[in-house]
Amino acid sequence: MEDILEATRRYETWLGGFMSLVRPDIAEKHRRMRAGPFSFMRATFYRWCALWIRTAGDLAGRAPVLGVGDLHLENFGTWRDAEGRLIWGINDFDEAAVLPWPHDLVRLASSAHLAIADSHVRLARRDACDAILQGYRDGVDSGGQPFVLEEGHAWLRTVATSELRQADVFWRKLDALPTARSVDGGARAAIVEAMPSAAGTPIRFARRVAGMGSLGRPRFVGIAAWKGGKVAREAKAMAPSAWNWANRRSARTLMYARVLARAVRVPDPTVRVAAGQWLVRRLGPHCTRIELADLPDAHDEERLLYAMGFETANIHLGTPGARATIRSELRRLKGRWLRDRAEALAIAVRGDWARWRAETA
Repeated sequence: MEDILEATRRYETWLGGFMSLVRPDIAEKHRRMRAGPFSFMRATFYRWCALWIRTAGDLAGRAPVLGVGDLHLENFGTWRDAEGRLIWGINDFDEAAVLPWPHDLVRLASSAHLAIADSHVRLARRDACDAILQGYRDGVDSGGQPFVLEEGHAWLRTVATSELRQADVFWRKLDALPTARSVDGGARAAIVEAMPSAAGTPIRFARRVAGMGSLGRPRFVGIAAWKGGKVAREAKAMAPSAWNWANRRSARTLMYARVLARAVRVPDPTVRVAAGQWLVRRLGPHCTRIELADLPDAHDEERLLYAMGFETANIHLGTPGARATIRSELRRLKGRWLRDRAEALAIAVRGDWARWRAETA
């Protein structure tokens, strides 16, 4: 298998065939990849796919589902539904693809292993994997259920509304973004159309540097004053999943909208794929991803990982006929299969990170 530097070069060349990459952001991504194995894993789903192909073994033959692909502990967040209710769940489907159902669980568990090693999560690896797997199993058995943070899930609502996600803090960060010198015409049109009052609303356009896996893709934010307060919309350039690149598939179809339409989910009414190229969504204090640093000190980590496993089942259950097959295959998988495979892949990620840090310092 090629080394991580060559894999990165080839992937970025492939990705550049779908969009004009923002080279300063690519350089920033490469720098952030040196920070630690967890950040490195988030940034390199393209490499993860190759590691999975090499190490998946019998898991590679399990039933295919329309899955998340780039699942990890920081790919969860909140949004407001059409009724204004606060919803929690998986936040990003940039790398959605048809893949074996254990894949998303193994990647989520591997990210937990790396976060535990870096003291971001205070759980034993065994307990983390057990919580994820039990949540997934219960989600599949029950047929799924979205996480509506109104009457229920008070503990999760506390996590989602921590002080770091308050409105004044959020808008200060957005207001500090530098105004964009130029804005892609397609992104501009998508943002203008997505604003609550498209006609006559002055919009300040800015560039936003965010995420890890998508860092380097063109990303624009429109910020406007509307009816006594501020509103914001973001447009991010889209490309086919790196799963296709790693598996040498020529498919160019974006799966984002398909996942949203099929999953057991309460949708964010502002999320859509515009012109087949731009992912548009609302940005707000409670319409963002939750990072590990956002979690309050007293959060219940085991309970949170259980919820993440359950939410993963919500996504997989969007594949017609998947429930019965997954339940059957889950019963046949015995012992420490999730823990062992997650640990093997976490070790491989750490090895790639060490090589990257040494070669790019």
